[in-house]
Amino acid sequence: MDGSALVGVVMGSDSDWPVMEAAATVLAEFGIPYEADVVSAHRMPHEMIGYGSAAAARGLRVIIAGAGGAAHLPGMLAAVSPLPVIGVPVPLAHLDGLDSLLSIVSMPAGIPVATVAVGGARNAGLLAVRILAVGDEELRARMTRFQQDLRDQALAKGAALRARTGGEGGGPARLPSRYEP
Repeated sequence: MDGSALVGVVMGSDSDWPVMEAAATVLAEFGIPYEADVVSAHRMPHEMIGYGSAAAARGLRVIIAGAGGAAHLPGMLAAVSPLPVIGVPVPLAHLDGLDSLLSIVSMPAGIPVATVAVGGARNAGLLAVRILAVGDEELRARMTRFQQDLRDQALAKGAALRARTGGEGGGPARLPSRYEP
C-alpha cells in the first residue's frame, strides 16, 4: 500500500471521535491508511455530498460513517458514492443510540449501508479490513491470523475457567466444535 488513504472514517461531529477512534485504531493495527474527518450531513450538506461523490476518485475503497441522533450521514454518503459504506450508530444522551441504529439500518431499497452495533466502531474497522482483504491476499492472511488469535484467546479463557472451577461438575463440559478441523 502506498500510504494513500483507503478508508474514510467520517463523523457528524468531533464529539463522535471517542467512539469512532476504535475504527481508526483497527485500521492502524492492520496497516491500512485512512483519513478521519468531520462531514456533517446537516450542518455541511454540500461538503458531505462532495466528500461522498469524490471518495472513489480520490482512492478510497470503503467509508466508515459514524452518526448519532437522526444519523443521516451513512445513508446520504451511500446515496452519492458507489463505495461500501459502514454505518456506526453513535450513542447520545437520549435513547442510548437506538434512534441512530434504527435510522442507519432503515435505508431504502437500493441504498445499502452495512451497520454495526451501537458504538461498534471496532467491528466497523474490522469489516473494512475484510472488505479490503477480498482483493489482497496478504491482508486476508493477516485477518486469518487475527481470527486464530481470537480463537486461541477464547480457548485459553475456557481452560482458565475450567481450572478455577475444577472443570468437571462445575458446568458443562467442553464439546468439540463442528468447525474444528
